[in-house]
Amino acid sequence: MDAPASPASVASELRRAPAWLLGVVPLALVAAVVAALALIGAPGLGERRGPPAEELAVERTRLEPGVIELTVRNDGTDAVRVAQVVVNDAFAAFSGGEAAIGRLAAATLRISQPWVEGEAYEIQLVTGSGGTIAHEIPVAVATPAAGPSFYGLLALLGVYVGVIPIALGMLWLPWIRRVPPRVLRVVMAVTIGLLAFLAVDATLEGLELAGEGPQAFGGVALVLLGAAAAFLVLTGIGAWLDDRGRTAAGARLALLVAVGIGLHNLGEGLLIGTAYATGALALGAFLVVGFALHNATEGLAIVAPIAREAPSLRRLAALGLLAGGPAVLGAWLGAAAPTPAVSAVLFGAGAGAIAQVIVQLVPSMRDGRGRALHPGAVGGVLGGMALMFATGLLV
Repeated sequence: MDAPASPASVASELRRAPAWLLGVVPLALVAAVVAALALIGAPGLGERRGPPAEELAVERTRLEPGVIELTVRNDGTDAVRVAQVVVNDAFAAFSGGEAAIGRLAAATLRISQPWVEGEAYEIQLVTGSGGTIAHEIPVAVATPAAGPSFYGLLALLGVYVGVIPIALGMLWLPWIRRVPPRVLRVVMAVTIGLLAFLAVDATLEGLELAGEGPQAFGGVALVLLGAAAAFLVLTGIGAWLDDRGRTAAGARLALLVAVGIGLHNLGEGLLIGTAYATGALALGAFLVVGFALHNATEGLAIVAPIAREAPSLRRLAALGLLAGGPAVLGAWLGAAAPTPAVSAVLFGAGAGAIAQVIVQLVPSMRDGRGRALHPGAVGGVLGGMALMFATGLLV
């Protein structure tokens, strides 16, 4: 009879085994355990008792003459069948949703309802088991018809609130070039204050959207994942630029700032597109002026890192488009009705990208004693945040 292998001999055999085999073995064992549980019927994991957990989240509302259209997604673990629809305490005829909606699946309900513009509507979706899901339309407004002219208008709005204000803000570059180093450090601190406000704003917007959408996709975790992914990706891009060594430090910072602001403006564009597609946005002259003042300060954040360099007009234009252009793309995406989960991820990405840029900018505001938070820097950061808050009140 052979003697059992000693631990030393087992360890020696493992060291000689191919690396790929050592990586596959745990996965094979997991698959074997799952298959065994399936074959024996998973004892102890019988069918759940009690009523089904039915949840539906309304992702989109469209209104056309005589019809209210709701796009719903199953946010729970059990399939949901919509049996009845009640609008303002009266039963309404509808189509769609009669078949069971599986987990994470979506369905479109077309409700026959002669709605009146400007009035509020309370909609109750009654499920097959008798549960109810409530949805409110605070102000009924017809949804604009999508088409070339519609998307052209959204592009124009994106230019108004993104491209033009940032281009105007970049006109501070000649002034920044002529200020002494002590003042430039304060300007860099103001830039960090501006970006910090944008990061907080993007985070709050993302958390709000995550709370509105289906929680089965991750909810608030989507914002955190988007922020972490953007932070890491931007860090990798910065390291790659450093390795190439062909880009000046200021130009590299300006590029990263433009990318971070661009991701934030992508989120702003999403809100504009979504609101306009549902008829909820009245973009008057005052609101355009408010957006212009609010986003013009972002132009300062882009040109501050290159105050001591001589960028070409072509590079400045590229930076401006990189920062402001995503507002157009966001408006188009918003009108195309991305899910709240997608919007939450994008806002999180904007916050994470801006946070990484702030980390890169902090050394530029250090004084002669190596302090990052000297009195001038503290005042600059607070001033930048106050400036963004004040202009944000106009939007």
